[in-house]
Amino acid sequence: MTPKTNKTKIFVSALPKNIFSGFVVSLIALPLGLGLALASEAPPISGVIAAIVGGFIVSILGGSNVTITGPGNGMVIVLLSAISTLGDGDLYQGYLITLAAIVMSGVVMIILGFLKMGRLADFFPASAIEGMLAAIGIGILSKQFHIMLGNNSINGKIIPLVLQFPAGVQNLWLTTDSSVLIAAAVGVISLLIMVFYAKIRNKYFQLIPAPMWIIVLVVGLSYILAAFHIDHPLTEDFLVKIPADVTSNLAFPNFSKIYQPNFIVAIFSITLIASIESLLSIKAVDKLDPLNRRSNVNKDLKALGVASIASGLLGGINVVTVIARSSVNVNNGATNRSANFFQAVFLAGFVLLFQEQLRKIPLAALAAILVYTGYKLATPKTLQKVAKIGKEQIIIFLVTLFTTLFTNLITGISAGILITFVIHIIINKSFSIFFKNLLKPNILMFKEPDGGNFYISVKYFCSFLNFYKLKNKLDAIPENNDVVLDFSMCNFVDHTVMEGLEGYIDTFSKKGGSIELIGLDKHGADSEHPFAIRKIIPFAEKLAPVGGNLTKRQLLLKNTAAGFKWDYIPNKNRETTFLKDFVFFKSREIRYFYNQLKAENNKVALMDVEFTEGAFIAREVIKTTILHIKLDREVPIFTLDKEGLIKYIYSLAGFKDIAIKNHPDFNRRFYLSGEKPNEIHKLFTDELILFLESNPYYHIECNGSALLIIKKERLLSVQEVKAMLYFGKQFHQILQ
Repeated sequence: MTPKTNKTKIFVSALPKNIFSGFVVSLIALPLGLGLALASEAPPISGVIAAIVGGFIVSILGGSNVTITGPGNGMVIVLLSAISTLGDGDLYQGYLITLAAIVMSGVVMIILGFLKMGRLADFFPASAIEGMLAAIGIGILSKQFHIMLGNNSINGKIIPLVLQFPAGVQNLWLTTDSSVLIAAAVGVISLLIMVFYAKIRNKYFQLIPAPMWIIVLVVGLSYILAAFHIDHPLTEDFLVKIPADVTSNLAFPNFSKIYQPNFIVAIFSITLIASIESLLSIKAVDKLDPLNRRSNVNKDLKALGVASIASGLLGGINVVTVIARSSVNVNNGATNRSANFFQAVFLAGFVLLFQEQLRKIPLAALAAILVYTGYKLATPKTLQKVAKIGKEQIIIFLVTLFTTLFTNLITGISAGILITFVIHIIINKSFSIFFKNLLKPNILMFKEPDGGNFYISVKYFCSFLNFYKLKNKLDAIPENNDVVLDFSMCNFVDHTVMEGLEGYIDTFSKKGGSIELIGLDKHGADSEHPFAIRKIIPFAEKLAPVGGNLTKRQLLLKNTAAGFKWDYIPNKNRETTFLKDFVFFKSREIRYFYNQLKAENNKVALMDVEFTEGAFIAREVIKTTILHIKLDREVPIFTLDKEGLIKYIYSLAGFKDIAIKNHPDFNRRFYLSGEKPNEIHKLFTDELILFLESNPYYHIECNGSALLIIKKERLLSVQEVKAMLYFGKQFHQILQ
C-alpha cells in the first residue's frame, strides 16, 4: 500500500468521528456566532457567515490540524469600536465600512503569512496578553450584562457601562414593562444554565452543549406557547433579526473611507488582534492534539486572511482561530481539518433550514452566553494566577488592563509591552544588557557526538524581545530527541520565556523526547512559581533561601539525593583544595562548587563546579558537573580520557600513553597515562577494560587516594547526573 493510499484510508476511517465532532461544535458555534456579532453591533447573521466561510476555506487551505475557525471573543471590542467610529453615528454604515476594513485586514494577514510572521505572538509579554484578554472580557460584559436584563437600548463606553450594573439591576424592580421582565428572566435562567451545566453529570444531557440547550429551550418554549394559541411574550425588539432570505440579503463592503486615517487604524487593529488571538489559539490547541502534531502557523495565517476576505465580501465579520470551540473539537475525537469543514456544513444547514426558528431566539439569551464568556476571560482567578508568578507581573497585567479599558486595544497592548520593558530594566538595573545584546546572536546549538543530545546555550538575556531566536532553534529539533537547554551564560530570563518553554517541554515529552533546563541555579526568583522571572545573583552565597525557590533541576537533584539517602546542599562552597591535586584543575582556577549531593560516609560527592581558564581578557568562566570518590586504598595515579581529546595537555604534565596488552580497541579509543605504568597495567584488569568499553566516555582521574569523574565541560542534566552516579559506583566497585 502506497503512503498516499494509506493516508486516504486513515482519512476515510476517521470521517465518522470528525463528522460527529463538527456537528457538536456547530451547536456551540451557532449561538456564539449570533451573539458575538450582536455584541459587535453587527447583524447577527454576520457572525454565522464568518464561521461558515472560515470552516470551508481554512479546512482546505490551513496549516493546523484540529482547530476551529469563526468569529472570536477578542474581536468584539475592536469591531465594536470600528463600527461605531467609521459610521459617524450610523451603525449600519459603520458595519459596511468595517466589512471593507476586514477585507483589507485579510490581505495584510496573507502578506504576514508569506513574510513568515507567524512568530508575531512571541513578541508580546505573557502577562500583557492576559491583561488584554481580561479587558476584552470586561468589554463584552459591560454591554451584554444590560442586554441580558432586557435593556437593549443601552450604549456608552466600557467603564460607565460597568458602573451602571447596580442601576441596571435596580431598574428591574421599578419597571412595569412585562417584555423587559420576561427578557430578564430568560437572560438570568440562561446564565444559570451556563454556570451549572458542567455540574450536571448525566452523559445524555452533556451530549448537547450548554449554549445549544439555551437555544433549544427558548425556541421550544415559543412553540409550546403557539400550540396553546398564546402570543410570544417578547416583541421583535427583543428577538434576533434574521433577513427573510439570507442568500439574497447579503451585505457588501463599503470602501469609501479607504484612505482615511481611522480606516487605516481599524485595519491595523483588526489585523493585530486577529493575528494574536489566532496564533495563541493555534499554539494552545497544538498541545491538545492527540497526535502531537505541530501546526504550520504561517500557512494558517494565509488561510485566515483568505477566509476574512471572503467573509467580508459576503457580509461576515473576520475569521480567527478560536480556542474554546477547538478544545471541544478535540474532546469529541476530531483528528483532522475535516471537522472544521463539517462544522461549516452543519451551520449552513441550520441557517438555510431553520431561519424561522432563529428569529425566535431572545437577545437576552445570547447576551447571557456572552456574559458567561466575558466573565471567563476576566475572572478574578486570572489576577490571582498572575500574582503567584511575581509582583511585577501584577503591574504589567493591571497597566495593560486599565489602559485598554480607558483607550483601545492597540494602546493597551503597547502600554503592556512598554511597562514590561521598563520593569525588566529596573530589575536588572541596566539598560545596556538589552541595548547592547538585542541584535547579537545569543543562541548556540549543536548535537553532541556522544549520547546524541541537542545542546543549546543561551547568552546575555532571553525575554519576549528575543524569544523567537530560541524558538527557531527548538522548532528545528525533532520532538523525539533529548535537549539540554543551558542558561548558565544568561543573566536574565523573563516570565514569557519560562511559560513558553513549558509548552515545548510538554510537546517533547509527549513525543518521546525531553527538554531539561540547566544553569538557572544561580538565578534568583521572587516567587516559587516555575514561570517566575530569573535573574542571576553574582555575589549570593546561598543559591536558594532556606525553604526557598529551588529550580526544577535543583528539586530533581534533591530528590535524587533523597533516593540515595544522601544530603543535598545547594549553597556555594569555596573549600576546593581537595580538587587541586587533580591534573584537570592544575591550570584552572576553581571559584567554588555548589549543588552538592553528598553520601553519608563523606566518601562520594557529586557537585557543580565553576572555574576559569585562560588569562586576562581571554579568561572564560566554565561550569561543569563532577563526581568525586574517595578510595578505600592507595592506587596508582592515572588519567583516562578519550583518545586525542586532551592528550597534549597530559603530555605536558609528563604523562605518556600507556598501552594495555591484548586490548587494541581500548588502546585505540582511550588515552591512558600515569607515573607508574607497571602498577597501572595491574590495575586495569580485563573486567575493568570491558566495563569501560561498554559505557559512554568519561574523563577519569585518580590522584592516588580519590577519583575525579567528568562527563562534559558543562553542567549535566539530571538524567546525565543519574547516569554518572551509576557509572561511578560501578567503576569504583571494579577498581577496588
